[in-house]
Amino acid sequence: MSDSLAGRVGPSSGVSRYGPQQGSSANLADILERVLDKGVVIAGDIQINLLDIELLTIKIRLLVASVDKAKEMGIDWWEHDPSLSSRAHSDRQVAPAAPARDEVEAENSRLRAEIAELRAAVEDSADSKEKK
Repeated sequence: MSDSLAGRVGPSSGVSRYGPQQGSSANLADILERVLDKGVVIAGDIQINLLDIELLTIKIRLLVASVDKAKEMGIDWWEHDPSLSSRAHSDRQVAPAAPARDEVEAENSRLRAEIAELRAAVEDSADSKEKK
């Protein structure tokens, strides 16, 4: 009955007389790896009302996951945010604008040519009717 706390707790608990043993840090690393691999969602709402009048609502949505897991879920906003990525800033200004402008100009040229053909066809049909 005079056994010490360390003897009662046992070696597998990770607790020693001088603080946590090295095994507990490995357990923490395992837990962190699992959380980042699977992902954790924390959601909550805070509402402040005064006499049944809503003054403030804060919706909190927190996702903790690895970058790879987030990309699997279709979340990659940090790649397109100019304040987080210098590459996103240049991509946003140059890449989308240039192809869109070229596509619009090409379609305008095609439509102008089609209108010119239709006008020519209408004139030809009008001329052939006048000759008859």
